[in-house]
Amino acid sequence: MAIVGPSGSGKSTVVQLIERFYDTNSGEVLIDGVNIKSHHLRTLRRQIGYVGQEPVLINNTVKQNLLLGKPDATNEEIVKALENSMVMEFLKNFKEGVDLHVGNSGGQLSGG
Repeated sequence: MAIVGPSGSGKSTVVQLIERFYDTNSGEVLIDGVNIKSHHLRTLRRQIGYVGQEPVLINNTVKQNLLLGKPDATNEEIVKALENSMVMEFLKNFKEGVDLHVGNSGGQLSGG
């Protein structure tokens, strides 16, 4: 499922409520008719994939950032993930490849 809409329409707020980044002041959020407050927080969040608007990158290489998500990833898995996300095309512009240093919060990369 994707939540799409114009800027300011509440997409991020809906996801933040579903993920319980904060709780409602009134009303309730239900999944399959069950209030999400009755779900164990870690279990709930493990079932939800969230891609925010801002990149979350550590001040290290592209490869090291990927290894945060899967520390035991092989080089082949890293390349496959980068190819699937079309990032490998971007990295071809740099001699460092997957060892390109992204800077603090990705500051060395173009937002585009």
